[in-house]
Amino acid sequence: MHFATLVRSRLGLPVAGLALAGLVTACSGGPDLSGATGGGHAGQAEQPPKPTPIIKITPAKDSTRVRPDKSVVVSVVQGTLDEVVVESGGKIIEGSFNDTRAQWTSTGPLKPSASYTVTAKASGDGTTATATSQFTTLKPKFPLKVADVTPNVKGETVGVGMPITVTFNQPVKDKAAVEAALKVDAQKPALGAWRWISDTVVMYRTSKYWPAHQTVTVHADLEGVHGGTDMYGVEDHESTVKIGARWVSTVNTKTHMMYVKKDGKTVQTMKISAGRGTTREYTTTSGVHLTMEAVNPVTMISPGKKEGDPGYYKEVVNYAVRISNSGEYVHSAPWSVGSQGHANVSHGCVNASPSQAKWFYDNFHRGDVVVVTGTTRILEWNNGWGFWQMPFKQWKKGSALES
Repeated sequence: MHFATLVRSRLGLPVAGLALAGLVTACSGGPDLSGATGGGHAGQAEQPPKPTPIIKITPAKDSTRVRPDKSVVVSVVQGTLDEVVVESGGKIIEGSFNDTRAQWTSTGPLKPSASYTVTAKASGDGTTATATSQFTTLKPKFPLKVADVTPNVKGETVGVGMPITVTFNQPVKDKAAVEAALKVDAQKPALGAWRWISDTVVMYRTSKYWPAHQTVTVHADLEGVHGGTDMYGVEDHESTVKIGARWVSTVNTKTHMMYVKKDGKTVQTMKISAGRGTTREYTTTSGVHLTMEAVNPVTMISPGKKEGDPGYYKEVVNYAVRISNSGEYVHSAPWSVGSQGHANVSHGCVNASPSQAKWFYDNFHRGDVVVVTGTTRILEWNNGWGFWQMPFKQWKKGSALES
């Protein structure tokens, strides 16, 4: 009843109302009826706003002509990254976060002449943020791609000595970057290395012959790889190579014999006649040869001579298997059967009887090994496929990645 009376008094008497306000404040500790705040302990202070994560994306939004070998970097302050998606044409670009998830970096090159979208999500202390961006990579003046991988014959089985040769459509300047994009996966792995033969050709050779009976896959992950000034890889490439049995033939020019082994077992013993050795041209080269091609028939003409010159010859021979670029073959020679197994009378080739030459021809694979011994003329490493003439330690020095 007293409180109601005071309220009515306040309506009629302003001064009494002020006294009431003071009385209420003193008794309750709450705010007065005018809305003014009471003493220092009257209410709690407002909490400061929680910081919102700030996301930064590189390359900058709407950038054009971005180099494909540059990384996409997404970072955040006042938070951690929850998700980063970089895609182009439905293909997601791989990347990784750092230990604190404050930064994400793409792993690997980008595709040239492509548009990319970046979406990032981050969270902080009870807050979240999202950012999106777009950019476009440049179109290279010199698009780099694989022009050929040898061996390249569909369904072909090759020998255990066969190297893998990759030929590019452009002369490569940044060989280290391009070589790093080349990978060889073998069912039966073997130590090997790439060697640059020229600015457009790089070759892979194992330290020892390939393990037999397996499939080898060659990957050229060139897309976006920097190959030189204004040059970037524009597409990836993959090839498979089938390695067959271990065919190794040994020719001894002093005993005039040739032994052919398949997977370590002798399957053919052949009487032969090698180069007569009266000149360098007529001397069979010693060393590790690889079979390169088979021709039936082939016409052999003395190099550097014309008809009527001393030493000129022109012979049509059957069942010829090439083993060098200096005119050496294993081939049929019915005219030298009497000398085969006894004397060297050829112009430098390995002569065999018609039946055994045909057998060798029929069982030939590119990249089979033919080891010749007994002469003073040594096969050069770059004479045909004489690559095994170079020690592996020296071979791998031709790699752009070897120190």
